[in-house]
Amino acid sequence: MEDRFKDFSREQLLEIIGDFASNWLTHDGLWFLAVEGKYGLDAAIEMDAEAWRNFAPVEARRIMKRHGIAPGGGLDALKKALNHRMYAHLNEQEIVEETPNSFVFRMNECRVQAARKRKGLPDFPCRSVGLVEFPQFAKAIDPRIKIECVGCPPGEHPDKWWCAWRFKIE
Repeated sequence: MEDRFKDFSREQLLEIIGDFASNWLTHDGLWFLAVEGKYGLDAAIEMDAEAWRNFAPVEARRIMKRHGIAPGGGLDALKKALNHRMYAHLNEQEIVEETPNSFVFRMNECRVQAARKRKGLPDFPCRSVGLVEFPQFAKAIDPRIKIECVGCPPGEHPDKWWCAWRFKIE
């Protein structure tokens, strides 16, 4: 399988990674719109949350394996893993250190939300999905990590970020 990529430059490989991530997000969005069109927004969000409940730990375990992140590595392991998520190649995100036992992960630019804004649509109400996705991802890294939503649509958020999540460990 790797032979297909051996003749590409570093820049080309980075572009391919971006293409893969963009294709994944496009498929995710089209899947969501198909479910929403047939069953309504509430059903689509419910099904999306269920998909993330199952996908987030799979993604976390694959990232851990690829990057040598040991299970139970606490917040440092989680920070490293968050930077290798599929959508980290598409969205602008940052980690804001708070205390030795907590940090805030912020999605400053979200391709999904930006597309809705360009189309004059209201913010996508993704909080309920994030309340499933982020705990499942973090739990796969280290079950001691707890999550708190700082802000996420449909709730209020400042213009400088779309959603923010506090991760802490005791």
